[in-house]
Amino acid sequence: MNSLQALVTPLWETLHDLVPILVILLGFQRFVLRRPLPSPRRTALGFLYVLIGMTLFLEGLEQALFPLGRMMAEQLTDPAFLFGAADSPDRVRWQDYLWVYAFAFAIGFSTTIAEPSLIAVALKASEVSAGAITVWGLRVAVALGVAVGIALGTFRIVTGTPLHYYIITGYVLVVIQTALAPKMIVPLAYDSGGVTTSTVTVPLVTALGLGLAGTVPGRSPLLDGFGLIAFASLFPMMTVMGYAQLSAWRARRHPPG
Repeated sequence: MNSLQALVTPLWETLHDLVPILVILLGFQRFVLRRPLPSPRRTALGFLYVLIGMTLFLEGLEQALFPLGRMMAEQLTDPAFLFGAADSPDRVRWQDYLWVYAFAFAIGFSTTIAEPSLIAVALKASEVSAGAITVWGLRVAVALGVAVGIALGTFRIVTGTPLHYYIITGYVLVVIQTALAPKMIVPLAYDSGGVTTSTVTVPLVTALGLGLAGTVPGRSPLLDGFGLIAFASLFPMMTVMGYAQLSAWRARRHPPG
């Protein structure tokens, strides 16, 4: 009974978010296109499924995944775990945080693979390309980009190097790749950078960045704790275009027939 009562608030919040979308879609269908809804009963049932599914999904994240991710971020960045003592040393060495980089890579990959927005984009990309872009191929390419980006972002926090060095260098590489990658993949690669910063990824990555910046000597949570989301948005562009470039290179080396 308590579990059902706990679902009332997220159910209402989800309904509050979905109703404007439904009103816009139905309004355009009725007043702009001036055509009846093809299947009202099926649409209503689908809306109900979305409402229930999103409510359970968000409540599950709040009850289990987010607290666990925050706890692991705090424990991995705890000086007692890193150095075997209550206090961290005065001199920061990037080698002391190898487990943090490994956790950042793993959490970046796993949260992106589970990202609903990425799954939706991958399904549509596979459908439009007639299977030339596979669902799992795109998901893994984006997840690898996020994993590498977040691991590099935690390295930046530990070393204290300026954020803009990494971002400027990354976008220079993206511009170069844009000129060299197959044209059909470039828009999808740019969109892939945006879909990674959604429901699952952002809270866990933000908790990791703030926890790390709060424990590394000389780092400010406000100045250094944020910025990991920028890495999570930038690097998938590179990996998706790199995936397409690698596929094109292999096709040239091994032509069909």
